[in-house]
Amino acid sequence: MGDRAPTEDELVGWWASLPPGAGTAVMATGIVAIGLDLVGQGALSWILFILAAIAWLALAVDFARQLLRDRDRWEAEADTPPALTAVAATTILGTWFAIQGWSGVAVAALVVAVLIWPVLLTAVVRHWRRHLPGTVFLVCVATQGLAVLSGTLVVSLPAGWLAWPTLGCFVLGLALYADAFRRFDLGQVRSGTGDQWVAGGTLAISALAGAKLLAVPAWRGTVLHDVLRPLMLVMLALSVCWYVVLVYAEVRWVRPHYDMGRWATVFPMGTTAVATLSVAAADATAVGWLRTPGQVLLWVSLAAWILTLVGLARHLATYSP
Repeated sequence: MGDRAPTEDELVGWWASLPPGAGTAVMATGIVAIGLDLVGQGALSWILFILAAIAWLALAVDFARQLLRDRDRWEAEADTPPALTAVAATTILGTWFAIQGWSGVAVAALVVAVLIWPVLLTAVVRHWRRHLPGTVFLVCVATQGLAVLSGTLVVSLPAGWLAWPTLGCFVLGLALYADAFRRFDLGQVRSGTGDQWVAGGTLAISALAGAKLLAVPAWRGTVLHDVLRPLMLVMLALSVCWYVVLVYAEVRWVRPHYDMGRWATVFPMGTTAVATLSVAAADATAVGWLRTPGQVLLWVSLAAWILTLVGLARHLATYSP
């Protein structure tokens, strides 16, 4: 191992054997691409989006292959929380399309995500247990991802009726977070391989969904709007608190080796940055100052993305089945 470069067949075998949690790489790359677009870095955003889209297509083909040819493996993996990365990754890419004004593609992504979400969510919840790693929070991430994408489309399309399903996903996502937290093994903060960060990233994507709901024109000046605003700020504050705790844990218990779970570290970092930027835009008069911290967090998440990509490249260079 490490004496020669892996062959093409070995790399294909590596790809085929990837766990369902590999979708976090698409999520991480897609959310950083969205953040870069929000700060005016269009070229960089496009580069990361293309990489995310290629990975999504490859994973989608493998997903379909397993469903048709390896049903036992598909059913076994569909019962685990990482399977929900299929939903979350689709909503992240769909949101990027919506921000670019490609509403038709974004709607198609929403339809795909809505169709597979109940199937996977039901399978995962049926097999929940105690003392789970950070991937347990993907039940919430996938649900809030639907809220983020549909909430973006509410504003960009004449589809005001979507605001209510968006609100429903937002509330359900918060309820799922509470249940997931009860099942989360807090010891993962010290020993996790990267996905423990999803515990904080879930609150960040919930705050992002809240920012989308605040932008619904019909709700401005209503009681609902007044309730959502402080709730969104509380979730953002809690996600930043998680961020601090997790950074401390990374310094205290150093884990320098590459693991696929590290993409689940980059995604929450990028989501916290995007949520901070979006909250600043949603309530510019009160918390517009959050844009600067959001930009700082975004560049930190981009640096983490680059380091993780380098780790993946080194892993592939020495891969041997």
